[in-house]
Amino acid sequence: MPEAGDRRRFFRINDEVDLYYRKIAGQEAAGVSHIDENVLTGDALPQIMAAVAQEMNGLLKRIETAEPDVAGYLKLLNYKVDMLAEFLSRQHDRAGEKNACHVNLSASGLAFGSELPFNEGDYLEVKILLPASRAQVTTCCRVVQCRQNPENDPRYPYIVSVDYLNMKEEDRELLIKHVIKRQLAQIRGQQA
Repeated sequence: MPEAGDRRRFFRINDEVDLYYRKIAGQEAAGVSHIDENVLTGDALPQIMAAVAQEMNGLLKRIETAEPDVAGYLKLLNYKVDMLAEFLSRQHDRAGEKNACHVNLSASGLAFGSELPFNEGDYLEVKILLPASRAQVTTCCRVVQCRQNPENDPRYPYIVSVDYLNMKEEDRELLIKHVIKRQLAQIRGQQA
């Protein structure tokens, strides 16, 4: 288990992910993490579409200079796909609530807004949908801190910080790749 000074050994980013969590008993926390790559749900579709569109934009700019007609066709095709995604998203919005959440994410832990307070040492099962990676990581965590939200957000009055437990190296590597990919995208966005 990481020491207090050891928690910052991985890069951290602020990101928006779909987040699901529930309190579990300590004996349940012994389970190992796993990745579910079948994440195309109504909740995930808008975020996955946005992540793919961001990747496509750089490629489309290069195609535009070499093949303007092909780029025009691809833009129209992308517009059609966006319209379909918007339609599906609206249908889903009527059926249920979104779980998009602003988080501070690293390969060793997570901080997120919560409606409920948790005690230090509580155990949670956490599912994190990473739209840019198109994968969902499910892992057990231990609460290391729960404090009042300094932004006085009535929806999320608490900020909960957790450390991952028993995370498989493949899952940690996926998180590291996601964090690096999002950092690069954020840097490119600031430069544009």
